[in-house]
Amino acid sequence: MTPGARVSAAIEVLDAIAGGLAAEQALTRWARQSRFAGSKDRAAVRDHVFDVLRQKRTAAYFGRGETGRALMIGVLHGQGADLDALFTGDGHAPAPLSVEERTFPDAPEDRATRLNLPDWLLPLFDAALGEKADVAAIALQERGPICLRVNTARIKVSAAQEILAEDGVQTHSNPLADAALMVTEGTRRIRNSRAFIEGYVELQDAASQAVVAALPQGGRVLDYCAGGGGKALALAMDLSRQITAHDIDPRRMSDLPPRAERAGVEISMADTEQAKAGSPYDLVLCDAPCSGSGAWRRAAEGKWTLTADRLTELTTIQDQILDTAASLTASQGVLAYATCSLFREENEARVEAFLIRHPEWKVIRMDRHDVTSDGDGFFSAQLTRE
Repeated sequence: MTPGARVSAAIEVLDAIAGGLAAEQALTRWARQSRFAGSKDRAAVRDHVFDVLRQKRTAAYFGRGETGRALMIGVLHGQGADLDALFTGDGHAPAPLSVEERTFPDAPEDRATRLNLPDWLLPLFDAALGEKADVAAIALQERGPICLRVNTARIKVSAAQEILAEDGVQTHSNPLADAALMVTEGTRRIRNSRAFIEGYVELQDAASQAVVAALPQGGRVLDYCAGGGGKALALAMDLSRQITAHDIDPRRMSDLPPRAERAGVEISMADTEQAKAGSPYDLVLCDAPCSGSGAWRRAAEGKWTLTADRLTELTTIQDQILDTAASLTASQGVLAYATCSLFREENEARVEAFLIRHPEWKVIRMDRHDVTSDGDGFFSAQLTRE
C-alpha cells in the first residue's frame, strides 16, 4: 500500500468507529476485508487511527470536522506531514484537499482542546495531579513506550538482552523496575523472537511491573482481578510464592495457562467459589477495573467514551472488590489495591472510603506512578490490619 492508501484506510476505519464500532473491532474488520494489506500496512493504519484517537479534539479542530477525513487531515497537519503528497486522488489515495481544507486555524487557546480532553475531565486531572495535570494530559497524546519484563526466575536481565539483540530487538534498562526493559528497536520482532517464544520475556508496562515489585515476597497469593494474567505472571517470578489467579469473568484468563507454561511457572486457576474456599491468603492483589486513564495513550478511545455515570459505577465496583478481598486476606496479611487510573476518585478516595468502612485496617504503603516516557500512570496501596 502507498502512504496515501494507508491514509484512506485509516479514514475508513475512523468512519466505522464514528458509526459505533470499537476501535479494535473496526481495525479487525478492515484487516479482514483487506487481505492485500501486509503487516507493515496494518501497523501503519493502526498508528494513524490511534494517533487520531489520542489527539481527537485537536485533530477535529484543525481538520474542521469529525469525519474520518477531517480527523486525518487535522492530525497529519499537526504532525507536519506533506498533505499534498498524501491526498493526491491517485490510485487508492484520498482526494486532494479543497481550498477550505487547506486553510488551517491558529493553534487552539482553549485548554481542554489543547490537552485533548473532554471538558468534564479537566477538574479531575487538576484535583488528582495539580501542577502535573497538563504534563500528564500531553503525555497521553503520545505513543506509549514498549516495555518487556524479563522472567528473572529463569534468566538474568543481561542475558535476556543479549538473546533479544540476536533477533534484532534492542533494549535498555528501565528505571521503574529491575526486570523492566525498554524496547528501542525491533518492536515488531518481539513475538517471533526466541526470548519471547521460550518465555524469557513478556510484554508488560514498566509501571505495572513496579506495582508488583513493591509487594511482599513469598506466601500464598491471590491475584483477585487477574484479567489476562500479566501481574500473576510477574508475581510468579518469586518462586517462594504460591499463586492463584481469579477473575469474575474466567474467559479473560484463557491465555494464562499457556503463558504460564511458556514462562515455566505454576499458577493455579480459581473461580469465585474456589478462590473463597482457598482463603485466607497472605497477599491479595486487586488490580481493579478502572477508567484506564493512566494508559489512555494505549486505549485512547477510553477518554472520549468515559462518562461521569460510568466513573461512579466503577468506584462502586472498586469498593465492592476491596470489601470482598479484605475477607480473603489473612489476619496478618496484606491487601494490595491497584489501578491504572490517574483519578483521585478511583485511587486515594477508594482507600479512604475503605478505611472508614474497615477502621481496623491501615495503609502501610501508597505509590503513584506518573505518565512518563518510562511507563504508564498507576496507583497502588498496600493495607494490613492494625
